[in-house]
Amino acid sequence: MCACARPSPPRLAKVCLGGRGAPGPPPPQPGGAAEARRSGRGGGAGLARCAGVALRAMPAARGAARRCALAGPLLPVPPPPLLLLLLLLPVLPAAGTEGKARSCGEVRQAYSAKGFSLASVPYQEIAGEHLRICPQEYTCCTSEMEDKLSQQSKLEFENLVEETSHFVRTTFVSRHKKFDEFFRELLENAERSLNDMFVRTYGMLYMQNSEVFQDLFAELKRYYTGGNVNLEEMLNDFWARLLERMFQLINPQYHFSEDYLECVSKYTDQLKPFGDVPRKLKVQVTRAFIAARTFVQGLTVGREVANRVSKVSPTPGCIRALMKMLYCPYCRGLPTVKPCNNYCLNVMKGCLANQADLDTEWNLFIDAMLLVAERLEGPFNIESVMDPIDVKISEAIMNMQENSMQVSAKVFQGCGQPKPAPALRSSRSVPENFNNRFRPYIPEERPTTAAGTSLDRLVTDIKEKLKLSKKFWSTLPYTICKDERVTAGPSVEEDCWNGHTKARYLPEIMNDGLTNQINNPEVDVDITRPDTFIRQQIMALRVMTNKLKNAYNGNDVNFQDTSDETSGSGSGSGCTDDICPTEFDFVTTEAPPVDSDRREVEASATQPGCSMQTLLLIFLSLILQRQWR
Repeated sequence: MCACARPSPPRLAKVCLGGRGAPGPPPPQPGGAAEARRSGRGGGAGLARCAGVALRAMPAARGAARRCALAGPLLPVPPPPLLLLLLLLPVLPAAGTEGKARSCGEVRQAYSAKGFSLASVPYQEIAGEHLRICPQEYTCCTSEMEDKLSQQSKLEFENLVEETSHFVRTTFVSRHKKFDEFFRELLENAERSLNDMFVRTYGMLYMQNSEVFQDLFAELKRYYTGGNVNLEEMLNDFWARLLERMFQLINPQYHFSEDYLECVSKYTDQLKPFGDVPRKLKVQVTRAFIAARTFVQGLTVGREVANRVSKVSPTPGCIRALMKMLYCPYCRGLPTVKPCNNYCLNVMKGCLANQADLDTEWNLFIDAMLLVAERLEGPFNIESVMDPIDVKISEAIMNMQENSMQVSAKVFQGCGQPKPAPALRSSRSVPENFNNRFRPYIPEERPTTAAGTSLDRLVTDIKEKLKLSKKFWSTLPYTICKDERVTAGPSVEEDCWNGHTKARYLPEIMNDGLTNQINNPEVDVDITRPDTFIRQQIMALRVMTNKLKNAYNGNDVNFQDTSDETSGSGSGSGCTDDICPTEFDFVTTEAPPVDSDRREVEASATQPGCSMQTLLLIFLSLILQRQWR
């Protein structure tokens, strides 16, 4: 019998297996328990040593087999060490770097920095079959962590959109406040200036008829604030009422019934008792107020649209894409790796697809706002209209006084001879101290600005801001993805998160808008269901743009409800090209100069026909002195 056939325990098996699977306990080794723990931790080092032992034992095993073959029949022998090694190789772990990645220490630190509890965060990677969004590989995320990080990504996205749109929103909010404050104060200053001037000039005569002027300014304010006021009809009514009052003052010897005065007012357009002032003033006031009110309404609509659209509600598909982009690196043990720039762009273009569709109508709206702003600087400048309105009305009253004889004769001819007034009425007089209270007009006293600024400065400022807000919604994804808090930046293409691992992002960037997201590789977008809320904002912009275009052409529109999505019917026209000149000769804040000879002739032309007419001529001459200075 061959010596090699003697049964002997395979020493190599004992060494390699370390006693696992052997029929009895392994022989004690130096370092015993500690060595066993080191061998059992991962198994990599012990198996590597076994492989070395097996390789060194292979020549001896082959030699023994050769001797046994020569000596006689073969007896059963233990399996070759190499075969044992091959059986053990499938359980060997990957390279040594994987052992380091198995730690979740960095993830725990980053997760805690977000304000979350570490109770559910593993210390080492676990199997990822439970993940619903991130890759189902070895992970540092539990299901609870994935849910929390998904909500965190939604919240951060909403905050990013709101922060990025802050400039646009504050532009419309602050400029609307400035313009509104300016226009309101301008009207208050104009009314106060007229009242002060007429009280000094006419005294009781004005105060007894002041409601005519108060109603004028009340209607102008009501129109500006959105009231359903037809400017042309309102101004025509003002001049008709003023004619009635003036006609009674220049004919104090007669008594006029309400019917008779109504007949007088019908001759306003035919007789032109106030000269050309009403026509010119109507053109200027109508155009200026239409432009001013429409521009402020445009600022209101821009403010509301920007505020509403910036408060986004991401879809479930968007939330999944945001989680995968922002926090799946955490689950893969790479919390410091930021998303690739192009990857971010595709995610944002998918999440903000409806907002991008707002861009076309938004740009048209901004262009229309800029056109009206130019009108406010030019012939539609409400400041140049309202600042000298008291002087213009005074000029109209002077024209009425100069033409009083002709006007009265034509009215008597058309409406009939009025009844004489009682003797007490014809003997009316003005308090003797009236002239002592009169104080000549000093131009420096009139405020030339409102709300601490001027219209030109306001318009220049808003034009710059409006130009910067063009194409805002289509460039919003690019603005967000430039944020260093979000992505690795455009220059980093390799060491960034591409949705699966740290590597280059290969898919192409999608175009803007909802329909272009049909093949978006990152966000599941239903292009057949446009966002209803965004479509409402698009319609609001479209309606406002139409109103701005009308205002640019001097046409009035109904502004009773600025949130109405259908354009209102026209309530008047500023003017048409055949009756309104492009350039006005009556828009300066100073009255045209008149020489002193004319003042002397006008002063001496008064006749003592009746005391009231003489007094009015004196008053109106003083008005002209105020005007000429």
